[in-house]
Amino acid sequence: MEQDKIEQLYQLIDELAGKIEAATEVPYLDAITLVCDSILEDEPKEALPSELQEEVKQKISEISNIDDWTKEERRKGMQLAILKGMKGSTQQQHYITPDAVAMFMGYLIQKLLPIDGTPRLFDPVIGTANLMTAVLNQLKRDVDAYGSDVDPSLVQLGVANANLQQQDIEFFHQDSLRPFLLEPVDFVMADLPVGYYPDDVNASNYELQAQEGHSYSHHLLMEQGLNYLKDGGFGLFLIPNFLFEGDQSDQLHEFLQKHTHVFGVLQLPETMFKNEKFGKSIFIIQKKGSETTPPNQALIAQLPSFKNAKAMNDMLTQINEWFKEYLSKK
Repeated sequence: MEQDKIEQLYQLIDELAGKIEAATEVPYLDAITLVCDSILEDEPKEALPSELQEEVKQKISEISNIDDWTKEERRKGMQLAILKGMKGSTQQQHYITPDAVAMFMGYLIQKLLPIDGTPRLFDPVIGTANLMTAVLNQLKRDVDAYGSDVDPSLVQLGVANANLQQQDIEFFHQDSLRPFLLEPVDFVMADLPVGYYPDDVNASNYELQAQEGHSYSHHLLMEQGLNYLKDGGFGLFLIPNFLFEGDQSDQLHEFLQKHTHVFGVLQLPETMFKNEKFGKSIFIIQKKGSETTPPNQALIAQLPSFKNAKAMNDMLTQINEWFKEYLSKK
């Protein structure tokens, strides 16, 4: 992967998106999708103002064939532009899963996916598809991928991001806590947005509905993920460290005991967060089925800084040994 290519692609997207934003009423993030579509089609989108058409055509001709970029170079170039557009956003759903975390989640998914066949992955809060495409780029195998998000701007960005990387992902633009036309999947992954779900009527369809007041959206999304998992399928969720504390936590604990085997909790490095109350962990569960058994011991660990190569290598060795023991007993 070449940093120069990443920077070149970012600068192209950023410059053209900025010009489109200045010349029209199209927001920067929406302008990114127009730029990406223009790059893929190798000509300016008709929706662009006529005065920008020639400039866009000239700029995209200055980069070599997009096929010469690796998928990761494209993802990272796109990610930089999206991050700029989201800078200062106060909405939690407008945050992007950090690269180091996305890479680590991809590593864990590789350990758990079925060896044979074409596995099916689903992210019910796919957003800009950065997490999903980061994982798909690591898997390097045929995968049926699906994602949903209620935010139309994020879905547009996600589609543009997937197209730019030539990743085949089926997107749903809807409230992810409503029913999907989706067959069961092998793996559900999500960077869970933390907060309350405002639709109490729809929340009443879930076991994890609150007894009083609004239900937690992050609780309901975990249950929804299980709804679309095959028996024996795995869920991998980025959760707040306080998930099992406070109100409704007993209800969540009982639900998980009833429906899942807890495989692991990997707490992310404290150095990743400005305040420990914002700390997160990677939570791994398996949906119970007639042929499933829990691991002898769950994988519980505090991850070292991703920048500490030796400590991280030592941790990966321990995790690999855990998976080796687990797989030998299946």
